[in-house]
Amino acid sequence: MSSHIRRRSPRKVRLTIAGGALLAVAATAGIVTIASADEPADASSNGPVRPLSARAHLGADHAVFVQGNELVGNTIHAFKRGDDGQLSAAGTFATGGKGGDQVDAPTDSLASQSSLVYDNRSKRLIAVNAGSATVTSFRVEGQKLTDRQTVPSGGDFPSSIAVSGNLAYVMNAGGKGSVQGFRITGKGLVPLSGSYRSLGLHNKKVPLFSSSPGQVAFTPDGHALVVTTKSANTVEVFPMRYGGRPAARAVVNPSAGGVPFAITFDRSGRMLVAEAEKSTVTTYQVRRDGVLRVVQNPLPNGQETLCWLERAGDFFFGGNTGNSTVTGYRTDQHGKLALTNRVGVATPPSARSQGVIDLTVTKDEKFLYVQNATSGTVDGFRIGRNGSLSKVTTLTGLPPFAGSGMEGITAV
Repeated sequence: MSSHIRRRSPRKVRLTIAGGALLAVAATAGIVTIASADEPADASSNGPVRPLSARAHLGADHAVFVQGNELVGNTIHAFKRGDDGQLSAAGTFATGGKGGDQVDAPTDSLASQSSLVYDNRSKRLIAVNAGSATVTSFRVEGQKLTDRQTVPSGGDFPSSIAVSGNLAYVMNAGGKGSVQGFRITGKGLVPLSGSYRSLGLHNKKVPLFSSSPGQVAFTPDGHALVVTTKSANTVEVFPMRYGGRPAARAVVNPSAGGVPFAITFDRSGRMLVAEAEKSTVTTYQVRRDGVLRVVQNPLPNGQETLCWLERAGDFFFGGNTGNSTVTGYRTDQHGKLALTNRVGVATPPSARSQGVIDLTVTKDEKFLYVQNATSGTVDGFRIGRNGSLSKVTTLTGLPPFAGSGMEGITAV
């Protein structure tokens, strides 16, 4: 596999990518337990003990979490969200691991979607520590993070997380690339034996950003695990088997558009994949055998380097890092995707909104929050009934992209 990326201004990013071969590899994972700095650990349970009455109040509430991805020590920046979408600082929490920076990344150090996820079922926030090959989970109480638990990721440079039921799968972007499964328990993540699967890539431990995989995601029914590979230009589907383990080999589907990156799903379970090469989105049906059927051919948005894509009801919003814009899409009753306006820009860039990368939608689908890597800011927007975006806040002072930078954001 050969790749060539040249670091450029965030207003102009070009990709040149060649394909590669598939190999197999095996891995093992152990577990490390670390108590939160602000809570004493109970020796018998490896974590703080709480009365049953307190446990009923667990869970995130009107919160936005941003992953700092600092190389010297990864942190989660927590914010309280007001009813008007305004954000106020609620604390910074160390993950106990290190952030990472992929080789020649132009604006996004992790080059992935879903590097920070909140699991409503377990009330836990899960973050990758790409620089130390670990994954951290926290118990969430409102906007406060407690009961920190850290485990090895099962590979090199973890960069994306998928959750379904009591399963979490971590995508490791370095080396051969892999997915590793975990059970989500009251004590954090526990490695799932026999769940490791290689992606057969040809990366170094710290990958070149164009040859790293883009995202791991479960289909809404949990019957399949999907991975996008950028330079191999494939969308790989692992049908899930008994015990929460994937099929031994992925069904390798050629991507309909160039450089597949982010994955999301519409209300009916159709899969939408954002493609960075020509800033397109392809809609697929995921069959039970892992084969993809193209429902709608790649739809261009007229912007540059579409990488991130999230759903808000019947609307979708994509982050175009090449020219720092956000594109809006809508689906009709038949699932057909269209732009919300002819120019493909739901919100124009501003001086404080440079280097658009990851984005998230609140659970009530009222607000969209967008990370701007170059300027070290997060913009918050109210989502209108017609899919329009109205800016309500801009956070400043977050880790900007330089040697590394923030990446990963989730909201409730």
